[in-house]
Amino acid sequence: MAKKSVFPKSADIPERFRWSGTLDQDRYLIGGELRQWKGETEEVYSPIYVDSRPVLLGHYPLLTERKSLEALDAACAAYDRGRGAWPTMSVEARIRHVEAFVGRMQAAREEVVKILMWEIGKTLKDSEKEFDRTVEYIRDTVTALKDLDRTSSKFVIEQGVLGQIRRSPLGVVLCMGPYNYPLNETFTTLIPALIMGNAVIFKPPKLGVLLHAPLLEAFKESFPPGVVNTVYGEGQKIIGPLMQSGRIDALAFIGSSHVANILQKQHPKPHRCRFVLGLEAKNAAIILEDADLDEAVKECVLGSLSYNGQRCTALKMIFVHATIADAFVEKFISAVEKLKCGMPWEDGVFITPLPEPDKTSYLDELVKDAQKTGALVMGHGGGVMDRTLFYPAVLYPVLPGMRIYSEEQFGPVVPIARFVRIEEAVEYIMDSNYGQQASVFGKDPDKIAKLIDPLVNQVCRVNINSQCQRGPDLFPFTGRKDSAEGTLSVTDALKVFSIRSLVAAKETPANKSIITGIIRERKSNFLSTDYLL
Repeated sequence: MAKKSVFPKSADIPERFRWSGTLDQDRYLIGGELRQWKGETEEVYSPIYVDSRPVLLGHYPLLTERKSLEALDAACAAYDRGRGAWPTMSVEARIRHVEAFVGRMQAAREEVVKILMWEIGKTLKDSEKEFDRTVEYIRDTVTALKDLDRTSSKFVIEQGVLGQIRRSPLGVVLCMGPYNYPLNETFTTLIPALIMGNAVIFKPPKLGVLLHAPLLEAFKESFPPGVVNTVYGEGQKIIGPLMQSGRIDALAFIGSSHVANILQKQHPKPHRCRFVLGLEAKNAAIILEDADLDEAVKECVLGSLSYNGQRCTALKMIFVHATIADAFVEKFISAVEKLKCGMPWEDGVFITPLPEPDKTSYLDELVKDAQKTGALVMGHGGGVMDRTLFYPAVLYPVLPGMRIYSEEQFGPVVPIARFVRIEEAVEYIMDSNYGQQASVFGKDPDKIAKLIDPLVNQVCRVNINSQCQRGPDLFPFTGRKDSAEGTLSVTDALKVFSIRSLVAAKETPANKSIITGIIRERKSNFLSTDYLL
């Protein structure tokens, strides 16, 4: 069904949101120096068409293997096998550096938000939310570290041995974030890794790379040389050599399990590298026969289609009890058809262009495959493509064997299946390669309780009468099977990028005198009873 194109003409774009010229990202940060790149670059096009043409946003460097290894050398020098100024610095001093960065970062808010909209098609509201949530996350991280440090400031005396247990850094951390949350999810690993005393190399995602350009100066001015380094380019050329060097002590990667497997195998001593991985998910919702349909529909629409369904926490499969399935689908379609499709800056817009190349063609393949074996595209106009825009397609009834039944669509295609026996939905989750989250909708405490117990052994978060989600950031965020390795939250991230270390001594008068002298005269940043407020 044909639809009128929502892509604008130049004159239709409000002046404050117009893109003019190009952002030529020709600088990269290594060893505290913003270096100029004069080599090969990659063009960045927006998923937004203006005057029927794709918009060239700018360029970013395609660094060489040699430049990538220079970044590694700089990070290793800054860490200096644990002797560098940054890893030996007091917690209080590192916090001051991070707080200085936040102040400089906030000055770039408007620019970063605008680039987010144009580069990955995220709505104005969600782009602002991503920026502000990232700032809040950094501040929460500082608070959490103060709490952790206060707990660690005391001495433990056990069996005649006194000791102080604190957390120390791991070494050099490589951070790689995803395109769907290129600022927030990159910083949820980068900031805790930094504040715990590690030196960091970070590679922005291929989509969502330009928005980091306004922050390079802030990194340079806020941290000692070599503590933060950036690399750009093709992963095989610049990331492979880093891992193969054996000098990466921790990898924080958010992306596909396929790429994660490659990266892990490239490290010559993987047991010496800590892996923090956020990978795929095929989160399911289970709608029981006594569910509040209006509430379930509202949460499932948001859960499956917020930011076009391009979230690892999105609901990507919906199971509805057969007795209410038709009524649920009817209400669901009605809600979806009210969603506004358009440009990121438009008021009330919900569905926007997709940044991944050829994504609409892939989604179209999933829809046609499902149609071949009996699924229908419900409602009017679902599944219609307009270049990078894909109008939400609700498929019903979805059956085993259809690609959409098992593949993670990561886009605005919503598969809905009927079930008679609750075991059908539970077995789907048990058989899945993924184990991040699930949502359960219903009113009967007994039925919900019987679902909770098996599901928590398959996924790491069960949401009752609500969509799957990451937040609040104080909650643990992880997954089972192919969905994750390691746990992130404000507190967990501090622990995952550090290790418990202690100083211990027999409780003799001489040792007490030595330790008292070190503490009283503040000779050590580790062995200290200073109390952060």
